[in-house]
Amino acid sequence: MSWLSDTRTSVAAEKILDAAAELFVRDGVAAVGMNEIAKAAGCSRATLYRYFENREALHIAYVHREARTITGQVTTAVAGIDDPTERLVSAVLTSLRLVRENPALSAWFRPGEYVGGSLALHSEVLNAMVSAFVSAENVTAVTHLRAKWYVRVIISLLSYPEDNPQ
Repeated sequence: MSWLSDTRTSVAAEKILDAAAELFVRDGVAAVGMNEIAKAAGCSRATLYRYFENREALHIAYVHREARTITGQVTTAVAGIDDPTERLVSAVLTSLRLVRENPALSAWFRPGEYVGGSLALHSEVLNAMVSAFVSAENVTAVTHLRAKWYVRVIISLLSYPEDNPQ
């Protein structure tokens, strides 16, 4: 397999995930099936299944892609904050704001949408990202537990927001 094939595969997968994002906003995450995603992406179902084994695999890939983006943005936003407590609070608030401002991400936390929270709570990839953010060096079992707790808090705040998110 040549490097060009890898690039084409990556571009095709991204196109599929982008098409899925548009449908998630329009129809809700739970309502979108593989048929709709294939049609929106302009590919056959067979092609879609070559990239994503099933809907859960597509959901996981989407959540991980978006989590990498959010993590990068949060890291940049809090880079100049030295106080660990202030940095953590700012990171949580920034995460909440970024997800809420993005229609494709906030769709995962609409009433009745439980897919996003469940995936996030059980994602080792997301836990590893948060662990690395929390402790760039010396990631330990305690760090992983803290990271899981932070993810749980953020998911709870996204799933059950106050009437006034300020």
